[in-house]
Amino acid sequence: MDQVRELASKNAAVIFTKSSCCMCHSIKTLFYELGASPAIHELDRETNGREMEWALRGLGCNPTVPAVFIGGKWVGSAKDVLSLHLDGSLKQMLMEAKAIWF
Repeated sequence: MDQVRELASKNAAVIFTKSSCCMCHSIKTLFYELGASPAIHELDRETNGREMEWALRGLGCNPTVPAVFIGGKWVGSAKDVLSLHLDGSLKQMLMEAKAIWF
């Protein structure tokens, strides 16, 4: 769990994903379109991905991917991020975390 928290706090925006997950791809694309360059950790390609997935579950991430952190804080999964985007607050959160500058 400490490794996940450490990784989540190292960058302004962090997304834990799986390479085969279509919702993960959609969330990554959304961040890129907003001008952010999130740190991406694909759990199915990380050597300790299974442990990281269990740690995410322990933090309350359900489903475990995509798991989005902004400014070191847990934001949520795909539905949470999409809701934030639709109400306009996702961009503001990214700006406050200095993940985007406009």
